[in-house]
Amino acid sequence: MGKILSVNISKKKGVKKHNVTSCRALIDLGLEHDAHIGMELRQISLLATESIEKIRNKGLNVSYGDFAENLTTEGIDLYTLPLGTKIKVGHDVLLEVTQIGKICPKPCAIFYAVGDCVMPKEGIFARVLSEGVIVVGDEITIC
Repeated sequence: MGKILSVNISKKKGVKKHNVTSCRALIDLGLEHDAHIGMELRQISLLATESIEKIRNKGLNVSYGDFAENLTTEGIDLYTLPLGTKIKVGHDVLLEVTQIGKICPKPCAIFYAVGDCVMPKEGIFARVLSEGVIVVGDEITIC
């Protein structure tokens, strides 16, 4: 079992996201008011604080949302989950893992600063199967 540390959105694609404390996840769309809403398979992105800590250990002061992740989590090695895994967030939201990692069209500022970035290797993407509000502190369980 894990938990949500940060719920992040942005109005534009390709920028850091900011913590909004809570946000509604909409079926087959993603997080309300996020720039990536409506994507077919990559509706919500997740990255574990354990992955973020790897970059911090290289000397870069990064925060939740700096990797453009929607949900920052703790307690689950997200990138080890098989495609199709169902993730329950809080009481109502059910996600399905659709992609592990991503190909970045160009290296990001984090990569240029420390020669590495964890989102392409350890970030995951999911689609929303059942909607509800995701709140910082919500428990995450693998179904």
